[in-house]
Amino acid sequence: MAISYKDSGVDVTRGYKAVDLMKKHVKSTYNENVIGDLGSFGGFFSIANEKMEEPVLVAGTDGVGTKLKYAFLLEKHDTIGIDAVAMCVNDIVCQGAKPLFFLDYYACGRLYPESEAEVVKGIAEGCKQAGCALIGGETAEMPGFYPDGEYDLAGFAVGIVDKKKVINGKNIQPGDALIGIKSTGVHSNGYSLVRKLFGDENKEELEKYDEELGDTVANVLLKPTKIYVKSILALIEKVEVKGIAHITGGGFIENIPRILPEGVSAEIDKNSYVVPPVFKVMQKRAGITDEQIYNTFNMGIGMVVCVAEENVQKAMESLTATGEEVCVLGKAVAGDRKVIFK
Repeated sequence: MAISYKDSGVDVTRGYKAVDLMKKHVKSTYNENVIGDLGSFGGFFSIANEKMEEPVLVAGTDGVGTKLKYAFLLEKHDTIGIDAVAMCVNDIVCQGAKPLFFLDYYACGRLYPESEAEVVKGIAEGCKQAGCALIGGETAEMPGFYPDGEYDLAGFAVGIVDKKKVINGKNIQPGDALIGIKSTGVHSNGYSLVRKLFGDENKEELEKYDEELGDTVANVLLKPTKIYVKSILALIEKVEVKGIAHITGGGFIENIPRILPEGVSAEIDKNSYVVPPVFKVMQKRAGITDEQIYNTFNMGIGMVVCVAEENVQKAMESLTATGEEVCVLGKAVAGDRKVIFK
């Protein structure tokens, strides 16, 4: 008796249907630099239009993590792709790089074409927000490896910057200002703890309005990660930006020191902005210290930008003009590359 690939749990016709459903979303991200079409073995992207003295490519890769559990439970798959793009492009723009293109990796136990198309719709939206093209990806149907109805999602982005314009934090010095750019919420980090605190098995409870949060838990926890690319690129054109930190896993305490040179620390004023309710609720439920929660979550600040004191006003005006909510979060001080709260 013959055993087909379909008998083993992989139906290639579902893959064909998925590609057909996602085509329009993928093509909506194309620009004049994309060469070829969806379905080739590799994606082609021209950099001939980039007029730079010494172009340097900057790459970043990341996944969405266990935030996916909420997408599965709530059967909402159209925004999780934005998170996948955001986690990659927000990283590379910290170096001053303009994202060029993105590729995704989607792995599941059983392929449901409509669900994957929704995920790719979100990826395409994220790419448009970042100004980059979705030029390829991989769908892996792996029966027996992932539970039915679940999937994993990761991505890879490549950007470009003129070498002389690379932002690396080496010129940060005491007295420079730290500007905080507000987040849309939890973004895509710390969800293993989030799930412990809010649960991830009762859909009805998650969809109830929560007085402390001012919204349903579902809406708060599935709100997509903010993409800061266009705001940051516009800012770089107006003022000298010395350093940029993407506040992801590790929160303030781990990420801000990554841009600090030797002999410099960051002094942060926790009262310089209003911490969103979700973080206060989680800290209360978890019974953890300020240091612990600021070492886990973004606490309402998705990006930290360092500029000279004399450029603060101009920088804040630029960021506000591109739709960002900002605050003077603190300043650089003498120290040993740590975060000091006051």
